[in-house]
Amino acid sequence: MSLPILDAVTAIFVHDGAVFMTRRHPAMMAFPGYHAFPGGKIDPEDAAGAAFAQPMLAPFDTRQMHALVRELREELGYDLPAAIDAGEVIRVERIARALTPTAFPRRFDTWFYRICVRRKPPFEVDTREAIDHGWQPAAAWLDQWRHGELIIAPPTQACLIGLAEDLSQPQIASLSPLADPMAETDDSMTAIQSVFGLRQIFVRSNTLPPAEHTNCFVVGDEGAARIAIDPSPRDRVELERLDATLQSLGVDQLLITHHHYDHNQFADELARRHGWPVLMSARTAERIGKRVPRFFDGIDLRTIDEGSVVTQWQQQPVRTLSVPGHDDGQVALMPDGRSWCIVGDLIQGVGTVVISKPEGDMRRYFESLERIIELAPRFIFPSHGIGMGTTLRLEETLKHRRQREAQVLQLQREGRSMQQMLDAIYAGLDPRLAPLAIRNIESHLDKLRADGELPQG
Repeated sequence: MSLPILDAVTAIFVHDGAVFMTRRHPAMMAFPGYHAFPGGKIDPEDAAGAAFAQPMLAPFDTRQMHALVRELREELGYDLPAAIDAGEVIRVERIARALTPTAFPRRFDTWFYRICVRRKPPFEVDTREAIDHGWQPAAAWLDQWRHGELIIAPPTQACLIGLAEDLSQPQIASLSPLADPMAETDDSMTAIQSVFGLRQIFVRSNTLPPAEHTNCFVVGDEGAARIAIDPSPRDRVELERLDATLQSLGVDQLLITHHHYDHNQFADELARRHGWPVLMSARTAERIGKRVPRFFDGIDLRTIDEGSVVTQWQQQPVRTLSVPGHDDGQVALMPDGRSWCIVGDLIQGVGTVVISKPEGDMRRYFESLERIIELAPRFIFPSHGIGMGTTLRLEETLKHRRQREAQVLQLQREGRSMQQMLDAIYAGLDPRLAPLAIRNIESHLDKLRADGELPQG
C-alpha cells in the first residue's frame, strides 16, 4: 500500500528557556494522543497566496508560510503576522525537516520552524485538536518522556534533544537519520521509541491487506530479559535486516502474542540461530505445533499464561494478559504501572480485525476489549500501525462492533442471505477482502446465537 506523503509545517514556540507543546486529541487520525508542536499539513489553497511582506517570513517558502500562519490561527487563535508587526516576535527560523516512516498510516514531510517570542502568547487552543498544552524547558518535556509519561514522535524527540542542548542552535541535524527508517538499502532497521524504553520496529510481513507490516517490539531494562515480541519478517532479506537489529539491541528472548503466521514467520529460525528461548501461551504453542510440526525443534519453549512476568520496564514487572477473541491464545503485555499496553490484534492501526473460527470468538473479543478499556493504560500499541494515546480507539472499536452486531441481527431477522448482508454492511468493499468480511459476519451470528438473540442452528 503506497501512502501519499503530505507536506506539513510545525511551529516550535520558545520563550525564556521554555518550549510550548500540545497533547493531540486522541481522536485525531495522525499521532493520536501524542505530545507535539502545533502545526499541520499544507493545504492546496496555501499555494495561492502572495508572499508575506514581513522580513521574518519573506525568506521562506510561501506555501509553508501560509500553512504555518493558517494552522496557528486555527489551532491556537494566534495571528503570527500581527504578532510580528506588534514586535512580539524576536525571530522566525527554519531549523529542521523530517519524513514520516513508511509504516505509518499517514506520512508527512514536515518542516520545523522555531518562533522566539518576547512573552508567552495568550493562546486559545482548539480543544478539538488538543486536550492539553503547556510551557516547559525542553529538558523537562524529555524527562517526562523518559519516565513513560508522554508519547512523542521521533522527530519531535530529536528537536527537544537538540533544544535541550542549545535552545538557540541554528539547525537540529539529528533528524536526518530518521528520514526513512524503512530504507531498502539499510542492512538493519531503525527501532523507534515513541514511549521511552519500548522499541518498535516496523517489519514488512506477510500480513493481511491493507497492512504491510507487523510491529516487532523490544522491551526490557538493563539486567532484565530483553524480549523481542512477534518477529515476523516476510522474506530472508527482511529476516537478515531484523536479525542484525535485534542483536544490536541485545535481545535474548522472543515472545509470540498469538499463532497467526504474520506474527511468527522465521521466529523459530531466529531462536535456533541464537539459542533464544521462545515464550507463548500453551494454546498458541498447540496451534503453531499443529500448523508447523517442526517449529519447536531445537527450541527452548517456555509457556506463559495470565499474569506471567516476562521482563521489566522502568523497574516495573511486565506481565502478560490473556486477551482471546481474535485468537484464543493471544496475550497482551503491560507493565504494572499501566503506562502502556501492547494489545496485539485487538485492534488494527491499519484495517479491521478479523474474527474467524476456529480460533476466533466474537463474544470473547468483546470481553477482551472491555477488559483493556477498564484497565485504562496510558498508551496502547497494536501489532499493525503506531502507538496511540488512551484507550479511545479500543472504545471506538467496541462501539463499532456493537453497531455491526445490531445490523447483522436486523438483517438476519429480515431473512437476508449472507451475500445480501455483505452487500448491505460492506458496500464498496475491495472484493479481495470479502471472504474476511463474511467471517466477521458469521462470528457476529455465532455471538448472537450464544447470547440468545437468535435461535441455535
